[in-house]
Amino acid sequence: MIVYEFKVKGKKHQYLAIDEAIKTAQFVRNKCLRYWMDGENVNRA
Repeated sequence: MIVYEFKVKGKKHQYLAIDEAIKTAQFVRNKCLRYWMDGENVNRA
């Protein structure tokens, strides 16, 4: 897994947009993992 770490300076609406993007990505990842764990004949690809 690739992890990027950086510091940014921004405005409040920019931080909110980043938070929303992170939450969306986590939601999609968790849904994919759950589908893979619950599904039969489903591979990681």
